[in-house]
Amino acid sequence: MENIDQIQININSDNLWVVNFALGLVMFGIALDIKMSDFTNVLKYPKAVITGLIGQIIFVPLVTFLLVLIIQPHPSIALGMIMVAACPGGNVSNFMSKLAGGNLALSITLTTISTFASLVMTPFIFAFYGNLYPPTAEILKRISLDPMEVSKLVLLILGIPLLLGTLLQYFKPLFASRFSKIMKPVSVIIFLTFIIGAFLNNLDVFLNHVHHVFFLVILHNGLLFATGFILAKTAGLNLLDQKTISIETGIQNSGLGLMLVFSFFGGLGGMAILVAFWAIWDMVSGLLLGFLYSFYKGKLSK
Repeated sequence: MENIDQIQININSDNLWVVNFALGLVMFGIALDIKMSDFTNVLKYPKAVITGLIGQIIFVPLVTFLLVLIIQPHPSIALGMIMVAACPGGNVSNFMSKLAGGNLALSITLTTISTFASLVMTPFIFAFYGNLYPPTAEILKRISLDPMEVSKLVLLILGIPLLLGTLLQYFKPLFASRFSKIMKPVSVIIFLTFIIGAFLNNLDVFLNHVHHVFFLVILHNGLLFATGFILAKTAGLNLLDQKTISIETGIQNSGLGLMLVFSFFGGLGGMAILVAFWAIWDMVSGLLLGFLYSFYKGKLSK
């Protein structure tokens, strides 16, 4: 475990910027489907939206921090957990909410708002909780991480593409709708190609060290799913909203997390392994949970 931070992960700066660009394309493709109604849905579902955002912005990092305090993992692994918690909800959560038979409009609204909020909240949450835990604070001191630099990267690969895509949808909705049918699959394929390529280039490293984070990621992810469900149920939301907020709370934009790990921490071993495995696992767990939720009808009133 002490040697995990000495792992050499083969991703150079040129490839990293290509991946950043690909992630920006993914965000632009997603934004082409964002309508003003996604924001006005806050007025239609105020209680559900507020509950979901509280779960994403407050409870995700808080539960993560408590888990870190209880388990006390290796400092770089703990920092990876905090990085995941600081990221906004993952865009694949919309598909998983639909699979689960949840409230798709609520899912899109929460993903959209949390992604825009991440321009400020991601660097703030990461810096706050990272410095609150002494072992991770030591790493941040050595790195001398500037939250403004994190904000600039988040703005570059999330904020600007989202803004451009949303404006195109607003002013040219017909063109945006047609363009998104091409843009979305192409951007996702480009992004996944680089991610898979990087994964295959580091397959031996991943297989030799994934056991350090395997059960921790599963526990962490499961706790977040449960937190979202309990929070929504406690708020008195109906079953569709409970399913949706559970998925939105448990699925994080780990692609962004990976970019931040490699951009600011040089692929620090423990962080990189944890966030990389999270990126794989929450796809598996999200699909599995969505499938299981699809059979859970319960009483829709509560």
